[in-house]
Amino acid sequence: MSALLLAVIATVNSCPPSDRAALLAFKAALHEPYLGIFDSWTGTDCCHNWYGVSCDTESHRVADINLRGESEDPIFERAHRTGYMTGFISPEICKLTRLSSITIADWKGITGEIPKCISTLSFLRILDLVGNKISGEIPYDIGKLNRLTVLNIADNQISGRIPASLMSLSSLMHLDLRNNKISGPIPRRFGRLGMLSRALLSGNQISGLIPGSISRIYRLADLDLSMNKISGSIPASLGKMAVLATLNLDCNKISGTIPPTLLTSSIGNLNLSRNGLAGKIPDVFGPRSYFTVIDLSYNKLSGSIPRTLMAASYIGHLDVSYNHLCGRIPAGAPFDHLEASSFSHNHCLCGKPLRA
Repeated sequence: MSALLLAVIATVNSCPPSDRAALLAFKAALHEPYLGIFDSWTGTDCCHNWYGVSCDTESHRVADINLRGESEDPIFERAHRTGYMTGFISPEICKLTRLSSITIADWKGITGEIPKCISTLSFLRILDLVGNKISGEIPYDIGKLNRLTVLNIADNQISGRIPASLMSLSSLMHLDLRNNKISGPIPRRFGRLGMLSRALLSGNQISGLIPGSISRIYRLADLDLSMNKISGSIPASLGKMAVLATLNLDCNKISGTIPPTLLTSSIGNLNLSRNGLAGKIPDVFGPRSYFTVIDLSYNKLSGSIPRTLMAASYIGHLDVSYNHLCGRIPAGAPFDHLEASSFSHNHCLCGKPLRA
């Protein structure tokens, strides 16, 4: 009798057969030859001791899939290598309807597309597919995932445009689309992502203008649009954002002048290099100006070095090389700790640290 009772309890506390079947179908589409991470996927209960699988304690439905190809887990240390996995992400994963997080990251060889049915997983909070060879487009109706807080598909081969529905992800905090083949413009309504703290879009083929609506994202601390084909001018409103600390716009086709607001803002890491910015460097630095990095190199800037730079509270690294600047470099801090390369290849700059 007690054995029968234990069997009943075990059945109640194990994952439903439908979830187990979906996991096994998901596994069947993948091939991992070196670590044997799927060796533990045996038996009837996928909630216990299946590597990378976690279940909800009350419903016993599969809630998390966490498979990372780079980890400090003992399975990696014993193998003395990072992971490598081929195959594709099967649409069978969408049958795990209570999934809260999907992490299938850094496997280097996983191909195919993001299953379009992923947008039906209404409980999904984290989708992390970084570091694979996934292609195709971002699902057009990804905006249905209204609980999503993390979308990380960096370092893949994703193409197409940023879908308009993505602007409906009102809970999104971390967006990482770096190093893909995404094209087209940044949607004008990007500012609707009101909870966003990091927007990393570098290393794509994004074109068009920087939407002014971005400045309405109160929590945004890190904005990286570098290495794209973005044109037009820099919205002055970016310099009025409350917590924006890093702004990388380097390696684009941006023109116009440098908005003075950027130099008196909370931004501490500013990279505007390798664009087509012209005019003078605004002479507006002051005690609020605190820069670990300010890189204005490879532009078309003219005029002299702003004297107010000496009033900045801190300038760690300054680079104004490869411009059309002229005149004497001011003496004293922060110029006394900068190297000559920071000022090289200008029209007629002189004074230390340049040679006479």
